[in-house]
Amino acid sequence: MIDLRLLRTDPDRVRASQRARGADVDIVDALLSADERRRSSSVRFDQLRSEQKQLGKLIPKAEGDEKAALLQKAGELSSAVKAADAEQDEAAAEAQELLRRLGNVVHPDVPVGGEEDFTVLETVGEPRDFAAEGFTPKDHLELGQLLGAIDVERAAKVSGARFYYLTGVGALLELALVNAAIAQAGEAGFVPMLTPALVKPQAMEGTGFLGQAADDVYHLEQDDLYLVGTSEVPLAAYHLDEIIDADRLPLRYAGFSPCFRREAGSYGKDTRGIFRVHQFDKVEMFSFVAPEEAEAEHRRLLEWEKQWLSGLGLPFQVIDVASGDLGASASRKFDCEAWIPTQEKFRELTSASNCDEFQARRLSVRMRGKGQDGGGVRPLATLNGTLCAVPRTIVALLENHQQADGSVWVPEVLRPYLGGREVLEPVAK
Repeated sequence: MIDLRLLRTDPDRVRASQRARGADVDIVDALLSADERRRSSSVRFDQLRSEQKQLGKLIPKAEGDEKAALLQKAGELSSAVKAADAEQDEAAAEAQELLRRLGNVVHPDVPVGGEEDFTVLETVGEPRDFAAEGFTPKDHLELGQLLGAIDVERAAKVSGARFYYLTGVGALLELALVNAAIAQAGEAGFVPMLTPALVKPQAMEGTGFLGQAADDVYHLEQDDLYLVGTSEVPLAAYHLDEIIDADRLPLRYAGFSPCFRREAGSYGKDTRGIFRVHQFDKVEMFSFVAPEEAEAEHRRLLEWEKQWLSGLGLPFQVIDVASGDLGASASRKFDCEAWIPTQEKFRELTSASNCDEFQARRLSVRMRGKGQDGGGVRPLATLNGTLCAVPRTIVALLENHQQADGSVWVPEVLRPYLGGREVLEPVAK
């Protein structure tokens, strides 16, 4: 959630942010009104309680009619105190509910617009000219079947559409990607983590995934637990209700977990193969930093993602995601989109989001030390970055590194984890 002081001092900035997101602008004024009622009822409650205490000191000393009048006044004050307390609680609950519905304040440099209104920041590498090489590229599913690596037909029998088996060299390729990604993250100072796939509502709601993204989340009603769509959720909640000393920051974790997404609203999109699926594995980077370090950490996350994709030999572009395509928690997001030859376009492979203090306030993760307050307790900032979403990375690798005979060249960074293989060879025609 955002800092209420920002809302009070600069409501126009918050309104502009909501407008840029294509979200409800009226919620800003509703929240201001609820906050004002909460504060005024709190003042009234304190005044009435003070008067009640003073009256309580006079009653034992009074007698006769004076005491009767004071007792009557005490009864009236007791009712007024209860009413003010109830009003205070009601206004506070309303303000809190509205505050949790408000998205993070969009960074001023974010391009305004919808999904297609992003800004391309840079392009790395050149797509291959398959025509010049004398063959038409196969898509990842055909390649995966030739390699004995992907089986979606049996997965559909077992689980339904948008599920898959990775078999043989496909399974080995996933393990190679995960190990290589964790190794790179470890070299950069990230602590490897295997995280829970099921979390309590507080963790899911605290990270901002039960608002606009709620339809995409799997919920186990009997247990009131949620299947995570990213290890960002358990990583963000790892320090729930904790105060972290500033000299321990930054804290960086690299989480590996299965991820589950309904893919709500994606009917008819990417139905072939394993690009858009309901279950997949992912390596996610997550950082806890002082708020003043958040923007620099955001750029570092992006550089680590660029290093990863360059090591895989994939041509890609970096985009500044438009305001209307940001998740509720992010103030800014950079995506790295790899070139997919058979689609003839760039598609998202990694993303890096700066959530500022938004998640930390909701999860009560705070820091002690440094800053203008000379060492007081305050919220810190959280950031996340996808390093390797396995199926999409496999899609990009197979299509970009395929050869005319259906074999696939293996990038050097993966070879140590694939028994030294330089090429993946077809096993079926």
